[in-house]
Amino acid sequence: MFKLDENLLRELGLVSLPPVEKNKMLAHIYETLEMRVGMKLAEQMTNEQLDEFENFINKNDEPGALKWLESNFPDYKKVVADQLENLKIEIKASAPQIIAASRPESTEA
Repeated sequence: MFKLDENLLRELGLVSLPPVEKNKMLAHIYETLEMRVGMKLAEQMTNEQLDEFENFINKNDEPGALKWLESNFPDYKKVVADQLENLKIEIKASAPQIIAASRPESTEA
């Protein structure tokens, strides 16, 4: 499907981030993507489906949740891909500010 790694950061113009900031950025991308995909899919779910899916999430049963998504929302991978593309566009537009914010302030007087 896709990988959240150094190559993604390169594509986004964030490869020059310090290692700690790279890890934070990848975690942020993952969390944001997960939230957006969840919200998009939730819009299409009935209350019953939401309850079923939440049971997998509450049990931290990722394989079960993925299997459930595949059988109930076969196009969920397209939702993930679309949301990732949207997120990448947003991050690319902010890359210069993100890089600037990651640089330590000069403490020399």
